[in-house]
Amino acid sequence: MRIAAEQLSELIGRAPDSISALKPTNDGWEADVEVLELERVPDTTSVMATYRVSLDKEGDLVSYERTRRYTRGQIDRRG
Repeated sequence: MRIAAEQLSELIGRAPDSISALKPTNDGWEADVEVLELERVPDTTSVMATYRVSLDKEGDLVSYERTRRYTRGQIDRRG
């Protein structure tokens, strides 16, 4: 996961903040990576994004997409 996070960072120009989900797939792995997109003061108003990344069996990044943007202090109301 560290290697994939580094690859994502190189592509989007921002460092991953955390991994919020990780699951195996038939072709490798799929993960949701939280990224700080815009730092603000106070910190709770900073803009975060969730990127879904697909990794092959060796852990190399195959694809990624931004699936969500939100403020850091926002509560997730999705079921």
